[in-house]
Amino acid sequence: MTGTTPKGLEIRPRRPEFGLPQPMPRHWHGGDAFKSHFFDAMSVLFPDGERFFIDSVRHFRERIDDPLLREQIRGFIGQEGHHSREHIDYNNQLRALGYDIDHLERALRRRLAFVRKFLSPQLQLAATTAVEHLTAIMADALLRNPHWLEGADPTMARLWRWHALEETEHKAVAFDVYQQVCGSPWLRRRAMLQSTIFFTKDTFLGLVHMLRRDGLLWNWRVWRDGLRWLWGRDGILRPLVKAYLEFYRRDFHPW
Repeated sequence: MTGTTPKGLEIRPRRPEFGLPQPMPRHWHGGDAFKSHFFDAMSVLFPDGERFFIDSVRHFRERIDDPLLREQIRGFIGQEGHHSREHIDYNNQLRALGYDIDHLERALRRRLAFVRKFLSPQLQLAATTAVEHLTAIMADALLRNPHWLEGADPTMARLWRWHALEETEHKAVAFDVYQQVCGSPWLRRRAMLQSTIFFTKDTFLGLVHMLRRDGLLWNWRVWRDGLRWLWGRDGILRPLVKAYLEFYRRDFHPW
Protein backbone atom coordinates (compact mmCIF):
# COMPACT_ATOMS: atom_id res chain seq x y z
CA MET A 1 0.00 0.00 0.00
CA THR A 2 2.36 2.69 -1.21
CA GLY A 3 1.44 6.18 -2.30
CA THR A 4 0.99 9.74 -1.13
CA THR A 5 -1.88 11.87 0.07
CA PRO A 6 -3.90 13.14 -2.92
CA LYS A 7 -2.74 16.72 -3.56
CA GLY A 8 -6.24 18.06 -4.13
CA LEU A 9 -7.69 16.56 -0.95
CA GLU A 10 -9.62 19.08 1.11
CA ILE A 11 -10.11 18.17 4.75
CA ARG A 12 -12.91 20.21 6.26
CA PRO A 13 -14.97 19.62 9.37
CA ARG A 14 -18.69 19.19 8.80
CA ARG A 15 -20.90 20.28 11.65
CA PRO A 16 -24.10 18.25 11.46
CA GLU A 17 -26.53 18.39 14.34
CA PHE A 18 -27.51 14.82 15.09
CA GLY A 19 -29.99 15.29 17.91
CA LEU A 20 -29.33 11.85 19.37
CA PRO A 21 -32.50 10.04 20.43
CA GLN A 22 -33.41 10.79 24.04
CA PRO A 23 -33.44 8.46 25.69
CA MET A 24 -31.10 6.57 23.42
CA PRO A 25 -32.32 3.03 22.81
CA ARG A 26 -30.28 0.70 24.99
CA HIS A 27 -29.76 -1.69 22.09
CA TRP A 28 -29.97 0.77 19.22
CA HIS A 29 -28.37 -1.58 16.68
CA GLY A 30 -31.42 -3.60 15.67
CA GLY A 31 -32.11 -4.67 19.25
CA ASP A 32 -28.76 -6.49 19.39
CA ALA A 33 -26.86 -5.86 22.65
CA PHE A 34 -23.48 -7.07 21.39
CA LYS A 35 -23.50 -4.99 18.20
CA SER A 36 -24.73 -1.89 20.01
CA HIS A 37 -22.16 -2.12 22.78
CA PHE A 38 -19.29 -2.87 20.40
CA PHE A 39 -19.84 0.58 18.92
CA ASP A 40 -20.68 2.11 22.33
CA ALA A 41 -17.40 0.86 23.79
CA MET A 42 -15.46 2.55 21.01
CA SER A 43 -17.38 5.76 21.56
CA VAL A 44 -16.19 5.84 25.17
CA LEU A 45 -12.58 6.02 23.91
CA PHE A 46 -13.03 8.82 21.41
CA PRO A 47 -13.28 12.10 23.40
CA ASP A 48 -10.02 11.63 25.30
CA GLY A 49 -8.36 9.70 22.50
CA GLU A 50 -9.06 12.34 19.88
CA ARG A 51 -7.80 15.13 22.14
CA PHE A 52 -4.58 13.13 22.44
CA PHE A 53 -4.37 12.80 18.64
CA ILE A 54 -4.84 16.55 18.21
CA ASP A 55 -2.14 17.35 20.77
CA SER A 56 0.35 14.90 19.28
CA VAL A 57 -0.01 16.45 15.81
CA ARG A 58 -0.19 20.05 17.04
CA HIS A 59 3.11 19.60 18.87
CA PHE A 60 4.94 19.38 15.53
CA ARG A 61 2.84 21.81 13.49
CA GLU A 62 5.46 24.58 13.51
CA ARG A 63 8.03 22.21 12.03
CA ILE A 64 5.93 21.63 8.92
CA ASP A 65 6.83 23.89 5.98
CA ASP A 66 4.50 22.38 3.37
CA PRO A 67 1.51 24.79 3.19
CA LEU A 68 -0.84 22.05 1.98
CA LEU A 69 0.01 19.76 4.90
CA ARG A 70 -0.33 22.69 7.31
CA GLU A 71 -3.82 23.29 5.94
CA GLN A 72 -4.64 19.59 6.26
CA ILE A 73 -3.46 19.69 9.87
CA ARG A 74 -5.93 22.50 10.48
CA GLY A 75 -8.71 20.39 8.96
CA PHE A 76 -7.64 17.34 10.95
CA ILE A 77 -7.80 19.27 14.21
CA GLY A 78 -11.21 20.67 13.31
CA GLN A 79 -12.65 17.28 12.42
CA GLU A 80 -11.25 15.48 15.45
CA GLY A 81 -12.40 18.26 17.78
CA HIS A 82 -15.95 17.99 16.48
CA HIS A 83 -15.87 14.19 16.76
CA SER A 84 -14.86 14.55 20.40
CA ARG A 85 -17.81 16.85 21.14
CA GLU A 86 -20.34 14.58 19.45
CA HIS A 87 -19.07 11.53 21.32
CA ILE A 88 -19.23 13.40 24.63
CA ASP A 89 -22.98 13.79 23.96
CA TYR A 90 -23.16 10.13 22.93
CA ASN A 91 -21.39 9.01 26.10
CA ASN A 92 -23.66 11.16 28.25
CA GLN A 93 -26.59 9.25 26.76
CA LEU A 94 -24.87 6.03 27.83
CA ARG A 95 -24.50 7.45 31.35
CA ALA A 96 -28.21 8.20 31.41
CA LEU A 97 -28.85 4.52 30.64
CA GLY A 98 -26.91 3.52 33.78
CA TYR A 99 -23.52 2.56 32.37
CA ASP A 100 -20.50 3.62 34.44
CA ILE A 101 -18.77 5.62 31.73
CA ASP A 102 -16.71 7.53 34.29
CA HIS A 103 -15.08 4.28 35.40
CA LEU A 104 -14.25 3.33 31.82
CA GLU A 105 -12.86 6.76 31.02
CA ARG A 106 -10.65 6.92 34.12
CA ALA A 107 -8.54 3.97 33.00
CA LEU A 108 -7.91 5.57 29.60
CA ARG A 109 -7.09 8.96 31.13
CA ARG A 110 -4.55 7.41 33.50
CA ARG A 111 -2.81 5.71 30.60
CA LEU A 112 -2.80 8.84 28.45
CA ALA A 113 -1.41 10.87 31.35
CA PHE A 114 1.41 8.33 31.63
CA VAL A 115 2.06 8.47 27.90
CA ARG A 116 2.17 12.27 27.87
CA LYS A 117 4.57 12.34 30.83
CA PHE A 118 6.99 9.56 29.98
CA LEU A 119 6.93 8.91 26.22
CA SER A 120 8.63 11.09 23.64
CA PRO A 121 6.55 13.35 21.39
CA GLN A 122 7.73 11.23 18.45
CA LEU A 123 6.37 8.05 20.02
CA GLN A 124 3.12 9.81 20.90
CA LEU A 125 2.77 10.83 17.26
CA ALA A 126 3.62 7.27 16.17
CA ALA A 127 0.82 6.02 18.42
CA THR A 128 -1.55 8.47 16.77
CA THR A 129 -0.60 7.20 13.31
CA ALA A 130 -1.28 3.66 14.51
CA VAL A 131 -4.73 4.30 15.97
CA GLU A 132 -5.62 6.47 12.98
CA HIS A 133 -4.89 3.45 10.79
CA LEU A 134 -7.08 1.21 12.95
CA THR A 135 -9.98 3.64 12.79
CA ALA A 136 -9.43 4.35 9.09
CA ILE A 137 -9.63 0.72 7.95
CA MET A 138 -12.76 0.23 10.05
CA ALA A 139 -14.23 3.46 8.70
CA ASP A 140 -13.54 2.44 5.12
CA ALA A 141 -15.18 -0.94 5.67
CA LEU A 142 -18.21 0.64 7.33
CA LEU A 143 -18.74 2.97 4.36
CA ARG A 144 -18.24 0.20 1.81
CA ASN A 145 -20.49 -2.31 3.59
CA PRO A 146 -23.93 -0.96 4.51
CA HIS A 147 -24.72 -4.21 6.36
CA TRP A 148 -22.41 -3.10 9.19
CA LEU A 149 -25.24 -0.85 10.37
CA GLU A 150 -28.20 -2.71 8.93
CA GLY A 151 -31.18 -2.36 11.25
CA ALA A 152 -29.58 0.37 13.38
CA ASP A 153 -31.40 3.45 14.65
CA PRO A 154 -31.17 5.91 11.72
CA THR A 155 -29.70 8.76 13.77
CA MET A 156 -27.04 6.52 15.30
CA ALA A 157 -26.18 5.07 11.88
CA ARG A 158 -25.84 8.59 10.48
CA LEU A 159 -23.48 9.60 13.29
CA TRP A 160 -21.22 6.62 12.70
CA ARG A 161 -21.18 7.13 8.92
CA TRP A 162 -20.30 10.81 9.36
CA HIS A 163 -17.46 9.88 11.70
CA ALA A 164 -16.26 7.20 9.29
CA LEU A 165 -16.27 9.61 6.33
CA GLU A 166 -14.10 12.16 8.11
CA GLU A 167 -11.76 9.51 9.49
CA THR A 168 -11.22 8.37 5.92
CA GLU A 169 -10.54 11.90 4.69
CA HIS A 170 -7.85 12.68 7.26
CA LYS A 171 -6.40 9.19 7.60
CA ALA A 172 -2.93 10.24 6.39
CA VAL A 173 -2.45 13.60 8.12
CA ALA A 174 -0.76 12.32 11.28
CA PHE A 175 1.24 9.86 9.17
CA ASP A 176 2.51 12.57 6.82
CA VAL A 177 3.54 14.72 9.79
CA TYR A 178 5.28 11.72 11.34
CA GLN A 179 7.19 11.01 8.13
CA GLN A 180 8.51 14.59 8.10
CA VAL A 181 9.56 14.80 11.75
CA CYS A 182 10.66 11.22 12.46
CA GLY A 183 9.78 8.55 9.92
CA SER A 184 11.22 5.57 11.81
CA PRO A 185 9.46 2.38 10.62
CA TRP A 186 10.63 0.58 13.77
CA LEU A 187 9.04 3.15 16.09
CA ARG A 188 5.86 3.09 14.04
CA ARG A 189 5.61 -0.71 14.22
CA ARG A 190 6.23 -0.69 17.97
CA ALA A 191 3.49 1.90 18.39
CA MET A 192 1.06 -0.22 16.38
CA LEU A 193 1.68 -3.32 18.48
CA GLN A 194 1.08 -1.37 21.68
CA SER A 195 -1.92 0.49 20.30
CA THR A 196 -3.55 -2.70 19.02
CA ILE A 197 -3.27 -4.31 22.45
CA PHE A 198 -4.74 -1.34 24.32
CA PHE A 199 -7.45 -0.54 21.76
CA THR A 200 -8.61 -4.16 21.82
CA LYS A 201 -8.45 -4.35 25.61
CA ASP A 202 -10.33 -1.09 26.17
CA THR A 203 -13.05 -1.94 23.67
CA PHE A 204 -13.46 -5.41 25.17
CA LEU A 205 -13.69 -4.10 28.74
CA GLY A 206 -16.29 -1.54 27.71
CA LEU A 207 -18.32 -4.22 25.95
CA VAL A 208 -18.10 -6.51 28.99
CA HIS A 209 -19.15 -3.74 31.36
CA MET A 210 -22.24 -2.86 29.35
CA LEU A 211 -23.30 -6.47 28.84
CA ARG A 212 -22.89 -7.03 32.59
CA ARG A 213 -25.12 -4.04 33.36
CA ASP A 214 -27.69 -5.49 30.94
CA GLY A 215 -27.57 -8.87 32.68
CA LEU A 216 -26.32 -10.49 29.49
CA LEU A 217 -22.64 -11.06 30.26
CA TRP A 218 -23.04 -14.83 30.71
CA ASN A 219 -25.57 -15.30 27.92
CA TRP A 220 -23.70 -17.65 25.61
CA ARG A 221 -25.96 -16.88 22.63
CA VAL A 222 -25.05 -13.19 22.84
CA TRP A 223 -21.35 -14.06 22.66
CA ARG A 224 -21.81 -16.77 20.01
CA ASP A 225 -23.70 -14.45 17.69
CA GLY A 226 -21.52 -11.45 18.47
CA LEU A 227 -18.21 -13.21 17.83
CA ARG A 228 -19.63 -14.69 14.66
CA TRP A 229 -20.61 -11.15 13.56
CA LEU A 230 -17.04 -9.97 14.22
CA TRP A 231 -14.88 -12.94 13.18
CA GLY A 232 -17.10 -15.55 11.53
CA ARG A 233 -16.96 -16.53 7.88
CA ASP A 234 -18.73 -13.30 6.94
CA GLY A 235 -17.50 -11.39 9.99
CA ILE A 236 -16.95 -7.66 9.67
CA LEU A 237 -13.38 -7.71 11.02
CA ARG A 238 -11.94 -10.66 9.11
CA PRO A 239 -11.47 -8.76 5.83
CA LEU A 240 -9.54 -6.02 7.67
CA VAL A 241 -6.59 -8.20 8.67
CA LYS A 242 -4.71 -7.68 5.40
CA ALA A 243 -5.18 -3.91 5.50
CA TYR A 244 -4.08 -3.89 9.15
CA LEU A 245 -0.86 -5.77 8.37
CA GLU A 246 0.02 -3.32 5.58
CA PHE A 247 0.94 -0.82 8.31
CA TYR A 248 4.03 -2.87 9.19
CA ARG A 249 5.52 -2.50 5.71
CA ARG A 250 8.49 -0.15 5.41
CA ASP A 251 6.92 1.56 2.36
CA PHE A 252 3.43 1.85 3.85
CA HIS A 253 1.30 4.94 3.25
CA PRO A 254 -2.38 5.24 4.24
CA TRP A 255 -3.42 6.21 0.71
